[in-house]
Formats: sequence, C-alpha cells, structure tokens
Amino acid sequence: MADDAGIDTPVHETGEGVRRRDFINVAAVSFAGVGGLATLWPLIRQMSPSADVLAESSTEIDISQIAAGQAIKAIWRKQPVFLRNLTPAEIALANKVDIGSLRDPQTLAERTKPGKENWLITMGVCTHLGCVPLGAGEGEPRGEFGGYFCPCHGSTYDTAARIRKGPAPKNLEVPVYEFNSDTVVKIG
Repeated sequence: MADDAGIDTPVHETGEGVRRRDFINVAAVSFAGVGGLATLWPLIRQMSPSADVLAESSTEIDISQIAAGQAIKAIWRKQPVFLRNLTPAEIALANKVDIGSLRDPQTLAERTKPGKENWLITMGVCTHLGCVPLGAGEGEPRGEFGGYFCPCHGSTYDTAARIRKGPAPKNLEVPVYEFNSDTVVKIG
C-alpha cells in the first residue's frame, strides 16, 4: 500500500505484532527469572547446615560402664559433655543445699530426669568465659564442693553442677537428652 508520498509502508495485522511482542516479553522475563534463581540458589544453600553439623545434631552414648561416682567426657556439637553417675552420698549432699543460697537456684531434681536422679548430664563448658572445667576425668580436682572446678578463673561447681563460688554467673547447662534404654542416653 502506498501513502501520499509514494512510500510503501508495511501493513501489520494487529494480532500478529502484539503476539510476537508478548512472546519476547515473556521470554525475557523468564530468562531473567531463571538467571536470578541461578544466582540466588548458592547463596540460599550455603545458609543451611553442613553435613557434619547435621550428623552431630544428636549423639548416643553407652553409659553401662560408668560406675557410681565416676564421670566421663563426651563430645556433642563439638563441645564437651559431662556424664556423671552420682553416688547416694553425692545426691544427698546436693539435696541438702539451701536452694535460696544459690546464685542460679535449681534443685538436683530439676537438673536430672525422674527415676534417673543419679545421672547428671551437663555441658562441659564454664558459663563464665567458656573454659572446660576439671572434675570429670580420673584424678582431676573437683573443687571444694565436690563437683567441677574451672582452672581458668576459679569457678567452683557442686555435685549437681551448680555454681557455688567464682565468677561464673550460671550453673553448667543441662542439654536436651533422653534415655533410650537403661544403658544408652541420646543427647540432642
């Protein structure tokens, strides 16, 4: 078709031109979306816990060889955990303490499981600055209250792992745990 100046101008059907433009817009937006996801996915994925962290989210420990009055150190989430089989004398000593006199008041019953009061399971990290207290290993000093002694700054814990003396503000933390059987405890 020629216009008044004699120049041929192409005739476009309105449907065909719009459809092509829509396709190009959709394709461009889709390409940008896929590119954005490809860029963001590694950033999102790196925030999830690694396989070694997931593997350490819980641990099972056989406690059948721990005699009364004995303690062992285990590792959970790359931190030490103390498992102590309290003697009847240690339980009586812990229960005899006036709870009102403690900096972080907790009874032994609050720190152990019902029916398993002789098993005290705590994190082996001093609540002052994160040192590992002594008292779980054979021949290590337990401090004047018979529990644990932190050599870094002198915090002393009793037989229920409650802070009794020194700069630590809180008792040794009790992790989440459950007894799978009489001889196996699952921490975490």
